[in-house]
Amino acid sequence: MVSTTVLHYRQEKQRAVVNEMVAKLTNACWDQCVTSTPGSKFSSSESSCIANCAQRYLDTSMIIMKRFQNMQH
Repeated sequence: MVSTTVLHYRQEKQRAVVNEMVAKLTNACWDQCVTSTPGSKFSSSESSCIANCAQRYLDTSMIIMKRFQNMQH
């Protein structure tokens, strides 16, 4: 049986990984897609660029994680 301390540690570690990934995604996609001073909302081209950038980032991250998992087996 896994102790609650270990479970809490794992949850906190997962939360930290997700937060780091979101920060990296935000920085990468913002720099790539928002080329002018933003107004109260994104332009349609900025919105489209951000959505595509985020999807590519997540897809790439999943591929990398799967390859690391395969290397461990």
